[in-house]
Parts: sequence; C-alpha cells; structure tokens
Amino acid sequence: MTRLLSIVLTGLSTGSIYALVALGFVLLYKAAGVVNFAHGSLLLLGTYVTARTWETVGFPAAVGLGVLTGAGAALVIQRLLAEQMRDAAPVALAIMTIGVDIVLSTELSRRMGPDITVLGHPWGGAAVRLGAVAVPANRAIALGVAALIIAAFLLAFRFTGWGVAMRAAAEDPEAAALVGVRVRRVVTTSWMLAGGLAVVAGIFLAGSPTPGLSPAVGLVALRALPAAILGGLDSTTGALVGGLIVGVAEGLAAGYQDELAVFGRGSGEVVPYIVMIAVLLIRPAGLFGTRAAGRV
Repeated sequence: MTRLLSIVLTGLSTGSIYALVALGFVLLYKAAGVVNFAHGSLLLLGTYVTARTWETVGFPAAVGLGVLTGAGAALVIQRLLAEQMRDAAPVALAIMTIGVDIVLSTELSRRMGPDITVLGHPWGGAAVRLGAVAVPANRAIALGVAALIIAAFLLAFRFTGWGVAMRAAAEDPEAAALVGVRVRRVVTTSWMLAGGLAVVAGIFLAGSPTPGLSPAVGLVALRALPAAILGGLDSTTGALVGGLIVGVAEGLAAGYQDELAVFGRGSGEVVPYIVMIAVLLIRPAGLFGTRAAGRV
C-alpha cells in the first residue's frame, strides 16, 4: 500500500508539471487555433537561461529571466512567423512550429553539450514526508505552484476582461473584433503566457529527482501534448485533469514495470499516448473539450 501511495503521489506531482505545459497548448489553441510544437524548445530555452544565470543573480531573479526569455521568444515566433501565416491552414502553422522547434532545440543541444547543468534550486534534494511516504520537495512545490497557477487562470477566464476577450476570440474572431475585442493583443498575450508557463514547468522538471538540465528535458512537451488532447484542447480544466491522469498513469507503469515486463521495458514512456487514444475513442473532443456541432 505504501508503494502504491508513493507512486500515485509522485505521479500527481509529475502530472502537475505536465498540466502547466498542457495549459500553454490550451491557451494558444483557444486564442489562435494553433498547436505549438515549439513548446518544448521554448521550455528548454528559458530553463537554460535560468541555469546559466542563477549563480550570478540568484535563483529567484534567474527564474524571472528564464520566464521572460520564454515569453519573449514566443512573442518573436508569433510576430515574425505565425502572424505572417495567419491566413494559412492550421496544419501549415503546426508544421512551421515543428521547424522552429528543430532549429531551437538543435542549437540549444549544441550549446549544452553532454553535461548536466544544475539550476540551483534552494530546496535542493530535500524530501517531504507524508507518513511513511517521501516525495521530493521539488515535486511537492511543483504541485502547489501548478494548482495556484491553474486556479488563477480559471478565475481569470471567468471574471476578467482578458478572459472574456479570449473566450470571444476563440468562439468567433471576426465577431469579437467587430464588438471591440483586440484579437491581436489577445493572441499575442496568449503566446507569451504559454512561453512563460513552459519555462516554469521546465524549472521544476530540471530539479530533484532529476539531476539537472539536459536537452532531454525539452521532450516533456511531447508527453504534455497527450494530456492537453485527452483533457480537451480548448479546456483549461481539461489541461489540469489530463496532466494529472498522464502523470499517474506514467508513474504506475514505471513503478510496476517488473509486473508489466511482458509489455517491455520503458512502457511508461508510451502510456500517455495509449491513455490519450483510449479516451479519444470514447470522447473525440477530449474529456472536457467542446464538441463541434454540424448539420447533415
């Protein structure tokens, strides 16, 4: 029982990090109908800046610099590339972000090399004990931070002018523009928020029990994408629930890999996609996604 509880708690903490990345996918999809496959490289870029600056400016300031870098890079992608392709098909935009991801991740991998870079988390490798179960403090803090951030976005969508503008822009951009919604500003803000959220997730991913930052950390976006899709690409709540489901499922597969040896080692890496496919077979729009209505 202790083993199961430990695996579930670890899965929830990991899932909360996936939820932050998934929230970035949701923000962009709601505002601009774009699936940004460059999310992983933005995560890696901002986290790399944090890793390179924390010894000079301190950890809190380095985190701020990293988040600003991720948001700024997302702004550059949006203004120089995505906005120029605003009349293109969604698949063309998606392919463009794949190209950006390849360019950015390749350059960052070259700069980082094979070494692991420490980010200087103040809590280090400390653990939080819940009875007989120990969870890395880094992952416990990540769970709390993710809960606060996602709760703030849920409230913002419902009670702020920006949230109302985003919902209007997502529903019908042309009609929203006619009633005074600044659709371009909404889209730009969404790109920047998504880039910043990715970096927050990356900073936690590079902490305990992970030894530090490596190019592999950027691949987390590929695991968070199934979380966003199975939760519903247009649902903030879905990003949270999808992230937690993927985290727990991945944790269970890794924790019981001896019992699941018949499926091969490393099965935990494909579990997010298996769960996503299973959910989509039942609910094609995701657990909380909006079903499109059509006439026949």
